[in-house]
Amino acid sequence: MKIQILGTGCPKCKTLTANAEKAVKELGIEAEVVKVTEIKDIMAFGVMMTPALAVDGVVKSTGHLLSPEQIKKLIS
Repeated sequence: MKIQILGTGCPKCKTLTANAEKAVKELGIEAEVVKVTEIKDIMAFGVMMTPALAVDGVVKSTGHLLSPEQIKKLIS
């Protein structure tokens, strides 16, 4: 599984990355958490608001700072 955090590096983007890593660890699954910071790459997902979270290339959330619990529900 590949979890992508879409954002330019703002504090919310960094927190979302940490929350995603925590969710993966708590679920005990193998997943790669990747930051996507280039505007053109973020736009390729059709995302206009950050932070955003994508799972295996499918955008699951935009413009929200998800908690680890919310992320667990999206990826399990």
